[in-house]
Amino acid sequence: MMTRTAHIARQTNETDITVTLCIDGSGTADVCTGVPFFDHMLHVFSRHGLFDLVVAARGDVHIDDHHTVEDVALCLGRAVCAAVGDKIGVQRYGHAIVPMDEAMATVAIDLSGRAYFGWRGKLPGAFVKTFDTELVHEFLWKFSQEAKLTLHVQLDAGDNTHHCIEAIFKALGRALDAATRIDERVIGVPSTKGVL
Repeated sequence: MMTRTAHIARQTNETDITVTLCIDGSGTADVCTGVPFFDHMLHVFSRHGLFDLVVAARGDVHIDDHHTVEDVALCLGRAVCAAVGDKIGVQRYGHAIVPMDEAMATVAIDLSGRAYFGWRGKLPGAFVKTFDTELVHEFLWKFSQEAKLTLHVQLDAGDNTHHCIEAIFKALGRALDAATRIDERVIGVPSTKGVL
């Protein structure tokens, strides 16, 4: 089976980003965005989704982390869309419930071709060290738009903000892995329309 990969580059006055993604990987990651906590979350996503991921980003983090996180989300979403391609044989749906100590997150994905992002729950803290936690919502929203998938994220429990966000990124990786997995029983795409 050939591996499904994509390479995306985006350059603006605010950021310069390249993303290389292999859906059929082993969970290795080489990530440098200039936002340390975000790097950690992308490593978590890669490891638990078994995706091989390379992200190199330079952004205007002297202003804040927003542009870098947003533009990485755009590039990663486009990489997922490109790597999955025509979606022949994919399972289409994926979900994961991930506990991390007192925190628990649920993520559900549909590779529908229709972008939608639903979010339920509230992160307990506004910052993890210097990372503004409102950027988690920003990342997930922009990722779902560019990946052209339906994404529902629910924070079910949690008091520690780091644990909550990490549970979300682990669940995102695992749910996307399940949705993109090839099922040999599927003929064409899993849709009565015949297209996704």
